[in-house]
Amino acid sequence: MEVEELLARYAAGERNFRDIELFRSELSNINLAGASLFRANLFRANLFRANLIGVNLYNATLIGANLYCADLSGANLSGANLTRADLSGANLSGVDLSAADLSGAILSYANLSYADMSRTNLHKAILIDTNLTGANLSGADLTGTEITGVNVTETRFSLGIGLSTEMKRELQQQGAIVEDMPAEPHASRLLSQI
Repeated sequence: MEVEELLARYAAGERNFRDIELFRSELSNINLAGASLFRANLFRANLFRANLIGVNLYNATLIGANLYCADLSGANLSGANLTRADLSGANLSGVDLSAADLSGAILSYANLSYADMSRTNLHKAILIDTNLTGANLSGADLTGTEITGVNVTETRFSLGIGLSTEMKRELQQQGAIVEDMPAEPHASRLLSQI
């Protein structure tokens, strides 16, 4: 589908664009708020300053996409592939990024407050001056992740992978919740059954 057709159909009230192919498309400043882009292919798409509030991007491919200053607040990005995507300055507050792949992604100056980032792959991602207030990073892979000047007030890092003891201590001092073991002895048995 061409971008012009997408915009015309969106303007006519259509919101279901599942499995759409927008490979390397120019979509800067586009408004697709509330649309379903379930399993969409947005490989290397330019979504600079796009309005994607509440968009369903479940299992979407956004490898190398430019989402600089995009508004994705309340969006579903669960299982999405955002490898090497640029999310600098993006509004990702309240998003579902559970089990998403953000390896090598740039999240500097992004707002990820109250985001669900459980089981997210953040291997070698860049988080500089990122707002993670109240976010859930339980079980996230933070191996090689650059974390500098990040707001981690009430951010949960339970069972996180790749955090050094020193980094865990530093995060706790800044208000993060860092737990390596389940709070209750029987919880480890429950986790192994999941």
